[in-house]
Amino acid sequence: MSQRDLKQAGGALFSDEGPDGFLHRAFQRGRGLSEGDVRRNPVIGICSSWSELNPCNAGLRDISAAVKRGIEASGGLALEFPTISISEPYTRPTSMYLRNLMSMDVEEAIATAPIDGVVLLGGCDKTVPAQIMGAVSADKPAAMVTAGPREVSCWKKAPLTTDDVWDAIDRRRLGEVTDAEWKQLEGAFSVSVGTCNVLGTAITMAAIAEVLGFALPGSALPGATSVERLALAESTGRTIVDVVARGVRPRSLITRSALENCFRMVCALGGSANAVIHLEAIAGRAGITLGVDALQRWANTTPNVARVRPLGPHLLSDLDKAGGVPAVMRTIADVVDLTTPTVTGRSWREHIDSSEIGEKNGALSRPEAGTKPKGALRILSGNLAPAGAVLKVSDDLDGSVMRRKVVIFEGVADLNERIDSDDLDVDADSALVLRGVGIIGAPGMPEVGHIPIPAKLARQGVTDMLRITDARMSGTATGCVVLHVAPESAIGGPLAYLRDGDLIELDIPNQRIDVLVDESLFNRRTPEIHRSRATRGYGWMFEKHALQPDSGCDFDFLRGDFSDDSEIER
Repeated sequence: MSQRDLKQAGGALFSDEGPDGFLHRAFQRGRGLSEGDVRRNPVIGICSSWSELNPCNAGLRDISAAVKRGIEASGGLALEFPTISISEPYTRPTSMYLRNLMSMDVEEAIATAPIDGVVLLGGCDKTVPAQIMGAVSADKPAAMVTAGPREVSCWKKAPLTTDDVWDAIDRRRLGEVTDAEWKQLEGAFSVSVGTCNVLGTAITMAAIAEVLGFALPGSALPGATSVERLALAESTGRTIVDVVARGVRPRSLITRSALENCFRMVCALGGSANAVIHLEAIAGRAGITLGVDALQRWANTTPNVARVRPLGPHLLSDLDKAGGVPAVMRTIADVVDLTTPTVTGRSWREHIDSSEIGEKNGALSRPEAGTKPKGALRILSGNLAPAGAVLKVSDDLDGSVMRRKVVIFEGVADLNERIDSDDLDVDADSALVLRGVGIIGAPGMPEVGHIPIPAKLARQGVTDMLRITDARMSGTATGCVVLHVAPESAIGGPLAYLRDGDLIELDIPNQRIDVLVDESLFNRRTPEIHRSRATRGYGWMFEKHALQPDSGCDFDFLRGDFSDDSEIER
């Protein structure tokens, strides 16, 4: 047998009557399983990213117990195992730095374990894409249960959700939030386990897991601590046994049509810009590249139909009552491929035709006939972003063309030192540029793209400005922020050639961002390149092998056709 064949060996080892089977069964009986338990079939792994350093995923133990009940009720043997877990606020410099490492951990844990299939348990921004990436590479039958959003709390007699914290942080900088209010807000902000309770990256990726055929339809939005989520978990345990019986492999789910559906879902929801990077990474594991042109075309023809925070007034629970992801798929049925499968084996068309229509509560709207679709994401190109950039568009920004003089910050330390200085040469018509914080420069593209409004302008009532960066931004944040500018400045992208006072143009209707400086003069400049340098270990590997956002920021050696020794697609 080849090394790959050995890694793909599954739960049949538990039924082997030779020494291998003896040891597999005997060790499990040592933890209390019976003779009958250890001969159950199929053997299903439960891959969990539970961690106390990841509060978003801290409810996964209860979800795992429910998944086990479903597996055992269907005759299978459930065996839980951990992988590393990464959380945005608890990981420095950023959780994105560890996404690829977690995906490798997940891949090898699945591929080398004596299991026939796996249920993935994750929830926050990077755990879901890392688990899907790893599962696609391992290519054993897989299903997923996401952690679910935490409960919505209350602050000053109004619902308090994750997106509210950005305003509170800015007002704190300006001295408008007292010490007492700050402490009260700390206690009120998070009142349960679970992911961000708005349409940030975590919920966006949970929706993608549904659309791709990993998670049960309708599973993204029920609360982390709800009875419904536990029921979905138990149902997923039953479903994975069926997935194994049908022989469905994750790589077969990663088709161009399914990925297009996912991107259109993000546009329709007004979901996180971070999802664009993760979708390219997931696509790359199956040897597919989406590309700027296709993403622009799909964004231009997908309506934004969800009116949910942070871009709308409604809560996730309202969208859940309106029918969740299946209801959105029904609403945008004209622009998605409904023949792609759900995790149940039924097509999306079969599912939405048989499912009940949710209540009308304003969280989900249908575009008016004859109107041009307006997706919430714009994929930009132009001479400042030849490999693309992303803009999350609100209604008040759509249709805008802006010309601004830039004020440049060389990394986060420079930003923090100067942004609130009264001497900063900036006005409301400036564009703030933060560079040196891309996938290589930071490293890891931290979520620092939501550049604060300079204090002296904020005191004048300025609430938004054009901001441009090679970093990312939290999916819970909003504003006129051009993100993921590629190639990044740290590898000599055009952003590195900008100078204070240069004029740039953001043309949202034509999806372009350009620097309006004579090309020959611009190219003669010496690029300003600021980046970290790693000399050993994972940091060294990251610096050598991490790709740019248009390739999903994955490692080059993890993309393409990895089933043989063919050259890796670059």
